[in-house]
Amino acid sequence: MKVFKFGGASVKDANAVRNVARILDEYSGESLVVVVSAMGKTTNALEKVMTEWYQGNSDSHNLTSEIVSYHNTILEILFPEKDHPVYISFNERINQLQSILLKGPSGNYDMDYDQVVSMGEILSTVIIHEYLLSKGKPSAWVDVRDIVRTDNTWREGKVDWDVTTSLIQKSLFPILEKGGLVLTQGFLGSTAEGQTTTLGREGSDYTAAILSYGLDAEEMVIWKDVPGLLNADPKYFSKTEKLASISYREAIELSYYGATIIHPKTIKPLQNKSIPLSIKSFVDTASDGTLIQEDTKSDHLIPSFIFKVDQVLLSISPRDFSFIDEQNLSDILALFADLNIHIHLMQNTALSFSVCIDNNDRKLPLLFDALRKNYKVRYNTGLELITIRHYDQPTIDRVMEDGKFILLEMRSRATAQFVVRPIP
Repeated sequence: MKVFKFGGASVKDANAVRNVARILDEYSGESLVVVVSAMGKTTNALEKVMTEWYQGNSDSHNLTSEIVSYHNTILEILFPEKDHPVYISFNERINQLQSILLKGPSGNYDMDYDQVVSMGEILSTVIIHEYLLSKGKPSAWVDVRDIVRTDNTWREGKVDWDVTTSLIQKSLFPILEKGGLVLTQGFLGSTAEGQTTTLGREGSDYTAAILSYGLDAEEMVIWKDVPGLLNADPKYFSKTEKLASISYREAIELSYYGATIIHPKTIKPLQNKSIPLSIKSFVDTASDGTLIQEDTKSDHLIPSFIFKVDQVLLSISPRDFSFIDEQNLSDILALFADLNIHIHLMQNTALSFSVCIDNNDRKLPLLFDALRKNYKVRYNTGLELITIRHYDQPTIDRVMEDGKFILLEMRSRATAQFVVRPIP
């Protein structure tokens, strides 16, 4: 039994949905769990709806109409018969979304976010499920919120592994034991009270790993628009190399430092049960892709480069000129944890604590207000964070050749990190 994950790019339009069906045909006869993300950039579009909705702007309704129009374009190509039952199912889901928006915001942004943004995955799987049925490929549509149990940490629900594993096995084993195909959503879970949660941005990989763990899958496969795991993002690096095989440990390091191809939480449940992870191309399904497993012997062979843009570098100092000691660090880090702000790099001296984080217009003012009660805060914006795994001086020179002013630098035996400002 295998678990497949298809991201937004793999289901972005009608032809992409047809391609997913063709890939599944190649595995006909195998027991499969297929995890699907929202179509194209739907999650981004729903986030814009959230912003406008919370600001009380009528644009939220216009943006919702754009989402409906985008999906209807795909529907009309895949299902030219206007009386196809998929239209009823789709419109029911849209009505659910509109009902949420008509009620108005609750005041808990993160909770409302989960209720609104989660609709992207529901819409995509409704469409794909009906398309598979129309092509004679039976599939069982399963609401992942019925089988992934989390706490009420909105936007990054923490999984209750015992309950979730029990629910997964009870719900999915009867289908899979007969050689069936399960189609479900990524990114989503629910609380014990039945409220929708999400697992963190780009969390569909994590969903697939949760299901793989619960089912003791023989393999998990992430289908991407690249030939495998590359040593750098082609958006920022002109020459890239494919990593044919790396270890779980190396994959965790890369995802922690910001490699976007794998969600940071994906690897742990797979490693715990020695389930291999393959990253394969949905464009060239015959290519080998990248294999992630226990063996570490290939980890150091090719340097990997991770770029994070729109970064903020904060320097935090006690107002009374006292040391940055364990108590101060504990207080400061608690503020970051309370606001769910991830620190990409940290460094401290006797009198200051520096961190590099993503720019976030909503959370940064809250963080600054909280810090300034006891600390002085200075910051720089518009920066880049460059991380190089398995670096040497030529690789560093290569990255810096376009001219970058280094504000902060850290090196360990295997990793070098630089917070830089591009020189115009």
